[in-house]
Amino acid sequence: MREDWIEAIKTIVDESRIRLQEPMSRHTTFRIGGMAEIFLMPTIKEAVDVITLCRAKKIPYTIIGNGSNLLVGDKGIPGVVIEFGANASSIEVKENMIHAEAGALLSKVAHKALEASLGGMEFAAGIPGSIGGAVVMNAGAYGGEMKDILVSADLLTKDGEVVEVPVEEISLSYRHSRVMETGEVVLGVTLKLVSGEKEKIEAVMQELRQKRQEKQPLEFPSAGSTFKRPEGYFAGKLIMDAGLRGYRVGDAQVSEKHCGFVINRGQATAAEVEELMRRVQEKVEQEFQVRLEPEVRRLGEFS
Repeated sequence: MREDWIEAIKTIVDESRIRLQEPMSRHTTFRIGGMAEIFLMPTIKEAVDVITLCRAKKIPYTIIGNGSNLLVGDKGIPGVVIEFGANASSIEVKENMIHAEAGALLSKVAHKALEASLGGMEFAAGIPGSIGGAVVMNAGAYGGEMKDILVSADLLTKDGEVVEVPVEEISLSYRHSRVMETGEVVLGVTLKLVSGEKEKIEAVMQELRQKRQEKQPLEFPSAGSTFKRPEGYFAGKLIMDAGLRGYRVGDAQVSEKHCGFVINRGQATAAEVEELMRRVQEKVEQEFQVRLEPEVRRLGEFS
C-alpha cells in the first residue's frame, strides 16, 4: 500500500523533494519529533494535487509550515507530511498590498514590507513561523495580530476548490481561525499595509527584536509561547508565581528567562514536554484555579 502511495506521489512531486522516514526533529523549532513516513516539499500547485490525491485515496496527510508552533510525537507522523516551505514561498508587493504563498516566512514578508517602506507588519518580523500558519492561528505579538493586516486568504476547501476568502469570513480571534475546524488549507494570503518612512519602520523592528532577545530564551529550541494567555492573566507570570521557574522533566524545562516558554535543553522528548506541561497545568490550577490551555499544536503519535 505504501509503495502505491509513493508511486502515485512521484507523478506529482519530483523524487528529489520526497523523503522517506524523515526525522521531524529537523523540521520543528522544538527540535523534537519522530519520523514522518513520507515527507514532501512541494510547490503550492503540487501541494493542491497531492492533497487531492490523498483525499481520494484516503491517505492520511498532515500539513506543516516552519514547524514553529508544533510538538511532534516521539512515534512520528504516519502517512504524508506536506511542508509548505521554500518551494511554496513567493512574495509579491504591489503598492501597499502584499501577496505571499503560505510557506513564506513571516520574517521575510516583513523584510519585503520594510524594503517597500510599508508599515503595519513590524510585530511579525521576529515571529519564526510561516505566513500560512500565522493565519491559521491568528499569530500576534506586541499588540499586533494577523487579523489587523489580512485582507483575504486563498483556501483549498474540503471539496477541492481554491477560493479567495475575505478576512471577515475567516473568523480570526485570539490564536484561532475557522481553518482550525473546517479542514481547509491556507495556500496564500493578501495583506494590506500602510506607506511609511523606512527608517521609522526599521527602528520599530529593531526595538521589538531587542525586546525578544532580552526577554525570550532564543538560545534554546522551543515552540514559542507554550500556553495561551488566560483571560485576565499572563501564563508566564502564573507559572513563575507557582514556583516553577526552571522546573525540569528530563531535558524539557520551564525557561528561567521567560516562564511562558518550555525549552529543549538538548535531548528532550515529546513525552518529557507533555509531562512537564501536564505538571505545570496541575500546579497552576491548584495554586490559582486557572487552567492553562496549550498554544502548542500536537501532531503525530505519542508514547
